[in-house]
Amino acid sequence: MTLITTDYLEYYLTLAAWIVHNGIWEVLVASGLFALPFIVIVLQEWLKARAEGADEGNKGVLSSVRIENRVWVAIVVVLFAGIPFIDVDLNIIQFDESRSTQCQVNIPQPGETGWSQSFSTLNNQSAKAPVWWFFLHAISRAVTGASVAAIPCGTDLRQIRMDIDATRIDDPVLAQEVADFTHDCYGPSRARLFMNRPELDEEAMNDVTWIGSRFFLDEPGYYDTDHSKTPRDAWPYNTTRDAGLLEVESGGGYPTCRE
Repeated sequence: MTLITTDYLEYYLTLAAWIVHNGIWEVLVASGLFALPFIVIVLQEWLKARAEGADEGNKGVLSSVRIENRVWVAIVVVLFAGIPFIDVDLNIIQFDESRSTQCQVNIPQPGETGWSQSFSTLNNQSAKAPVWWFFLHAISRAVTGASVAAIPCGTDLRQIRMDIDATRIDDPVLAQEVADFTHDCYGPSRARLFMNRPELDEEAMNDVTWIGSRFFLDEPGYYDTDHSKTPRDAWPYNTTRDAGLLEVESGGGYPTCRE
């Protein structure tokens, strides 16, 4: 039997956990605490038989049968869920990378990470796991693996968006122009969009999230209305368009955002 793990940290901690479990179980056995539940069962059934009164027949036989039934149940629980039975070591723990390979995601092998050095002392150690918990691990990993396999592979859009957000413009002049356009055009137009609350489909909702939005360019009342707050030499002053705005000596005008 093989324990399947899909995370390189889990690969090592699975063995570490069962080594700790074996140590705790040895303490319980050496101290005799493992027998405490059996003593509690005997006392509970004895007190229960005394509390039922003398009109219930032979109390000794009745209580002994009850004690026997509960003790057998406790023995089965301890045997399958408490006593370490199945060997567990790094040789039988399998690191499953089939799904990451299918989705073309590079997952480092346990030996290629810093954890391999941190847990190097576990390489020559082994532990034992109870049958019940070994079975639960196998079932849980199987269900988890099947659920993950049902998720379709695709482009990590969140990572792409984070990469785009982290991108910076190297040209300081262009960066300043983009900042000015965002301040004079995109910000006011987006604020006006939120105030007007028009009915937008999903494509339009995605479109208005960047400064080159076709919606702001094509729809009236947005980029055709907003204009530069400072004069731009590349756009000569226009008395009709720039009426009421200060005319500077350089002759620069105040172009609309669409321009």
